[in-house]
Amino acid sequence: MSVKTRDVVIVGGGAAGFFGAITCAEALAGRGLVTVLERGPQFLQKVKISGGGRCNVTHSCFEPKELAKRYPRGGPALIGAFHRFQATDTVRWFEARGVALKTELDGRMFPTTDQSQTVINCLMEAARKAGVQVRTNCGVDQVQRRAEGGFRLGLSAGASDPSPQPTPAMGAWKSDHNQRLLTSFPRGLTCDALLLATGGCRAAVAGSLAAALGHTIEPPVPSLFTFHIADQRLEGLSGLAVERATVSVVGVKLKETGPVLVTHWGLSGPGILRLSAWGARELAAFDYKFFLRVNWLPDHNFDMVIALAQAQRELTGAKRVLNAPLGGLPSRLWERLVKTAGITEQTQWAGLAKPQLHALARQLTESEFAVTGKSLNKDEFVTCGGVRLDEVDFKTMASRVCPGLYFAGELLDIDGITGGYNFQAAWTTGWLAGNAMAERLAAKQV
Repeated sequence: MSVKTRDVVIVGGGAAGFFGAITCAEALAGRGLVTVLERGPQFLQKVKISGGGRCNVTHSCFEPKELAKRYPRGGPALIGAFHRFQATDTVRWFEARGVALKTELDGRMFPTTDQSQTVINCLMEAARKAGVQVRTNCGVDQVQRRAEGGFRLGLSAGASDPSPQPTPAMGAWKSDHNQRLLTSFPRGLTCDALLLATGGCRAAVAGSLAAALGHTIEPPVPSLFTFHIADQRLEGLSGLAVERATVSVVGVKLKETGPVLVTHWGLSGPGILRLSAWGARELAAFDYKFFLRVNWLPDHNFDMVIALAQAQRELTGAKRVLNAPLGGLPSRLWERLVKTAGITEQTQWAGLAKPQLHALARQLTESEFAVTGKSLNKDEFVTCGGVRLDEVDFKTMASRVCPGLYFAGELLDIDGITGGYNFQAAWTTGWLAGNAMAERLAAKQV
């Protein structure tokens, strides 16, 4: 089998891998060969689908300690990393390359074009200018340390196919020179420095490469997911959104406040997704079967709702309860909660009996739903688990157990809540790894 040498190889063509490759190649300025290998047919697939196709690039949280608090796993390790490259740096990086970002009311930051392709084109063009070599449909199935230093990579069957097709975002890569780079890979590679950026450990091969080089893999479980609930109170309300609700898991200390969305299969929205992130391991231990408690009026408790209802009765006693929602709740949800409390369509506020009032207050502040399973948040899957963090130097993203090995992105046991935080961790760890690999190579060239 033919074996060819590369200075730096990045396994994984996602956000972290590309950012690491660009950073490394720019720092080397032509003094080394940087190569990205992607197992799938296209690069940057999670970038493409993020934010409903708009790409939630980062979040407008610009203080490292505060930013680190948005990570259920990995936050403490990221504080120092964010002091070196954080959301401010991400904004500057993209703006310097022609991609302006905007901030929405909830703090999420998107390209002003509202198109993820803008971000993809930027990354692909930056990689092209820096001289990064790229290859799709090229998985790495095996990795070994070499006695003389560096690594030998075994490529997957079919990886030596001489005619890969450029992705749509790669129009700028069609010069004869770069096309030769795309089509000349052998079945085996060696490299001096290796960056593993294979994404979350859902696929066995993602963590197997790190494990083969001596690393410990924390068991992966889903981190961002929605809840399956079959309940008459939610039937037919798919698409209905409540701007703020407090959701908690009965029996454990898991609670979040945020927007909640009713779906065909149950509940979703940022509040639910954040709860799933913080409770990823606990909810997996429950086999995703538990009771969810919802306070639809998060600024009110049971007694406060009783007082609010009594004030409503005094002001508009002649109005029917069904037609006069409290707290600005959507009318369709209000109707379901009123009926569940045993209040008829004709009941007026003035005629509301005490037991009915208490039942309504409980529905508003302590609605309980039986969760019977989960679904990934569309295709925006995130996992917790991965390479154990104490085995990685977060100043450089270098392995503490295998010289020349680096990590970036979700392969690490790091995951953030929804809102651009997972991409920020990808940019940060990719940037740190890219610079460290360039420094390693430059030092060997002296």
